[in-house]
Amino acid sequence: MPELKILNSKEIKEIMQLIESQWGAKIKMEYGFLKNAKNRVFIINKDISKIDTSMIRINSAGMYFCEIDKKGIRLGIEGTQIIGPKAEKNVVLLDEDEARKWLRGEDLEKECKECSGFVILKYNPNKNFPGGGNFSSDFLGCGKYTNAKILNYVGKPRRIQMVPS
Repeated sequence: MPELKILNSKEIKEIMQLIESQWGAKIKMEYGFLKNAKNRVFIINKDISKIDTSMIRINSAGMYFCEIDKKGIRLGIEGTQIIGPKAEKNVVLLDEDEARKWLRGEDLEKECKECSGFVILKYNPNKNFPGGGNFSSDFLGCGKYTNAKILNYVGKPRRIQMVPS
């Protein structure tokens, strides 16, 4: 059995419906979608469908996009950067201090009356972020909103150890 399964158009449509339901984002993605045994979804160039993968074992391909489980659909950091600009709900704006905490891997204490389930975190500074660059809007990831708290799922290797104050 292959490690990664190429999703058909019906399965891709189901993912797009989950995205629309959770974030109100109506998008059409021109990518191939792969899913592993842990229900992690990766996106890749559509030409992957031209390759006969029945005789090879693929462990990794493309870019991590999201994970789907009984809790819902949770976007990866890159997934939030693709979906975020089109999202109409369940988007939480962070101030600089909150963004720093999030980048360090901390959960956030934050009230969001209109939010439920997984939320996209957006940092929209009015000035340059220390370290260079003027980010008009950065999508920092996806967290689970529950009881006025946003749970951080960013893996340890992707966390920033020292975020300047």
